Amino acid sequence: MVQGDADFRAEGILLAGAGRAILLQLAQPAIGRGVAAHSTFTQRPVDRLKGTLTYVYGIVYGTEEQVREVRRRVNQAHMPVRRPADESSAGYSAYDPALQLWVAATLYDTAQTIVEKIRGPLDDDAADAMYRDYARIGTALQLPPEMWPEDRAAFRRYWEEQLSTLRAEEEGVRVGRGLLFPTHTALWYRAIMPSARFLTAGLLPGQLRQDFGLAWSDRHQRRFDRTWRVLAVAYPVLPLRIRHWFKDYCLAELEKDLRKSPQNMQQQGTTA
Repeated sequence: MVQGDADFRAEGILLAGAGRAILLQLAQPAIGRGVAAHSTFTQRPVDRLKGTLTYVYGIVYGTEEQVREVRRRVNQAHMPVRRPADESSAGYSAYDPALQLWVAATLYDTAQTIVEKIRGPLDDDAADAMYRDYARIGTALQLPPEMWPEDRAAFRRYWEEQLSTLRAEEEGVRVGRGLLFPTHTALWYRAIMPSARFLTAGLLPGQLRQDFGLAWSDRHQRRFDRTWRVLAVAYPVLPLRIRHWFKDYCLAELEKDLRKSPQNMQQQGTTA
């Protein structure tokens, strides 16, 4: 069991779980329909991933100004993602607290899964601190604090209940496969996708592998287990600046954008 106050939230290895978290979100039917109708995820996957992680890093590590900015960006992006229910289909809204709970839950469970594969189980203090941080990621938007499960045991009950009935529908599958099998993205992105698909498939529950059409076998499982054994040895010895590079990059870009904002430029002119 891992003890101490290591900052697991900033670890770049969490990117290995990005595909898992996204597909878990898309498997929720209302989210799958909303993303299929309104998102440019499949055309701009790197930008969308950067936007999501900038929000996460901003909420957890940011200044008050940075927190306000990432909240503003996400709320602005969510504004058009809504459709009322009609006779042909159920509606959806990106402001729906239950859907925001599910998104935050996928981010937390995925981060916990990756950290434990690299570091082993966390001690209670570290695990509780990580859980509180991911609660903030959800409740910074429209999710009322009382909707976030009160502790890790309550979260596990919520998670297992959701997974027991979770099935990806056509819209979510179409978007998910568009992300996993890109055709109109940068060459470097297409080059890394076979490895990303493999890790994503191995991290998903078996039912969702089937829903998204991802092949899996005993041979895949053995390779998957070997991969994580190697990563568990190699990753922790990397320098901290490398392991935390993406977090630092996202926050630096966020701060740069804030300094360039018209309001900030006006304030600088006033005080010059």
